Amino acid sequence: QAQLVESGGGLVQPGGSLRLSCTASRILFNMYTMAWYRQGPGNERELVASITSGGTPDYEDFVKGRFTISRDNARNTVDMQMSSLKPEDTAVYFCNAKHRFLGVGYWGKGTLVTVSQ
Repeated sequence: QAQLVESGGGLVQPGGSLRLSCTASRILFNMYTMAWYRQGPGNERELVASITSGGTPDYEDFVKGRFTISRDNARNTVDMQMSSLKPEDTAVYFCNAKHRFLGVGYWGKGTLVTVSQ
């Protein structure tokens, strides 16, 4: 069964940076669009950024210019560099894999990011 494991979350001050990583196993990684979602306190899960198998990124407006998503198809990893973090970025961040053609998707268990003084 496919497995996605996130890492890199933690506590950071406003204006700081964090790098999240997700390692995928038991999937043909280069057939999947990878994405990061987040779910803040009392909020629904929302898309943050995605990246196609070919490496084309896309960002939601609220993170454009601050977050950068990247992937390494040889290592089956997708990362997200987060900068200029704001308290409203506080959330559990989830890694998602969605097959390019079949629509089959998988989720990681999430990693908590807390932006606070």
